[in-house]
Amino acid sequence: MWLRSLTRIAAGAMLAGLALAGPALAQEPDRIFDKSTVWRPLTPNDKLVVYGVDDPAVGGVACWYTQPEKGGIKGTLGLAEDVSDISLACRQVGPVQFKGKFGQGEVVFSERRSLIFKSMQIVRGCDARRNTLIYMVYSDKVIQGSPKNSTSSVPLMPWGTEPPPRCGDFLKG
Repeated sequence: MWLRSLTRIAAGAMLAGLALAGPALAQEPDRIFDKSTVWRPLTPNDKLVVYGVDDPAVGGVACWYTQPEKGGIKGTLGLAEDVSDISLACRQVGPVQFKGKFGQGEVVFSERRSLIFKSMQIVRGCDARRNTLIYMVYSDKVIQGSPKNSTSSVPLMPWGTEPPPRCGDFLKG
């Protein structure tokens, strides 16, 4: 009985957290390509899949992440829990344009990684001293987080003749 109540509370907390993520959830990642890692005879293979996302608050910056996807019967039915091994690379792909103020550690993109309890987050920060955007990907669980993470940096550089903006000028607070 108490376990069922705890599960309901945890699910409610997760849904509330996802609702707070707001715009980061609206973007669908672009599936770039995949590579099979485990062959399965009658069901889909296990794969590593590369996705691309644009930073919704910073024009001219994109991130690519690679994550494993389970095949087999559980993967086909959406019942397999994906592992937390996710790599990340972010780059300046055009002139950088900030679309407003942002906070350190703000969510850029979020995606559910299991039926209820696990999600993957890409968050952004600014190293104002070095004028560099820092992106981190990690997975979290309602009950227990995951120490597995990956970090990427995007030093803001001139694009054409315009000098780059200073990321510190767009930090909240």
